[in-house]
Amino acid sequence: MAVRPIVRMGHPALCSPAVSVAEEEWPCLPELVQDLEDTLLKAEGVGLAAPQIGVGWRVVLFGFEASARYPDAAPIPRTLLINPVWRPLGDDQEEGWEGCLSVPGMRGWVPRAQHLYYAGWNLQREWIERTVSGFHARVVQHECDHLDGILYPSRIRDFSRFGFIEELFPDPELRPVGD
Repeated sequence: MAVRPIVRMGHPALCSPAVSVAEEEWPCLPELVQDLEDTLLKAEGVGLAAPQIGVGWRVVLFGFEASARYPDAAPIPRTLLINPVWRPLGDDQEEGWEGCLSVPGMRGWVPRAQHLYYAGWNLQREWIERTVSGFHARVVQHECDHLDGILYPSRIRDFSRFGFIEELFPDPELRPVGD
């Protein structure tokens, strides 16, 4: 299929909620999913939402074996969610560094629910349900935020911990890779 351009912060596709995929739109999903996969692989990211490639549907793809951007993160199984739902499990939150392919070159210290339930349909119309914690929960929340027109900078509490990667991490040995 195709590697699509990833739209950046300020693009209208990232500013409004995506719509659920309707039954009659389902035949268009295989091409979209392949484009998400190709684009995510090319960008070497950990996740990508349909609005990031300009498609206003509630579809996310995430997962990796190893990530140069997050080298200490445990692998997350490659997961496609169509019309996902999620909810925090408890009030526990943890803060951590996040970047975004749509906010290139920057990182921010973002609070997220530590434990999460999520579910959604895969391409074979099977319902997937998982309970996850830690970085896996962070990735799901980040990607699902895109479906609601939310970018991670709006979740930051302390803007002294938001900026360009080179400014936040002046020592190249300590600098995270990529966006």
